[in-house]
Amino acid sequence: MKAVLGDVVIAEADEADLVRIEGNWYWPPVAVADGALVESPTPYTCAWKGNAQYFSVRAGEDEHHDHAWSYPTPHATAIERVGRDFSGYIAFDRRVQITR
Repeated sequence: MKAVLGDVVIAEADEADLVRIEGNWYWPPVAVADGALVESPTPYTCAWKGNAQYFSVRAGEDEHHDHAWSYPTPHATAIERVGRDFSGYIAFDRRVQITR
């Protein structure tokens, strides 16, 4: 699968390596292109997943504010609920196209 913004592939991995949570695909960090993510100061806490880390996404010369997020250390109960450890996995905003 690929995560594409504009004409730039920002992540690529086999579907079996991804985690699907609440309609979003979460990508292992190694699947994301080097330099594609820039940490954002935007705060967010999900009641059941925990504290999120937002990222701006670089696609070519453009930087798209808060188009990605991750849960670096999700609650243990969230991992149990999902059935798989998704610590540090990256999800993308719906403006990022996901293709198979």
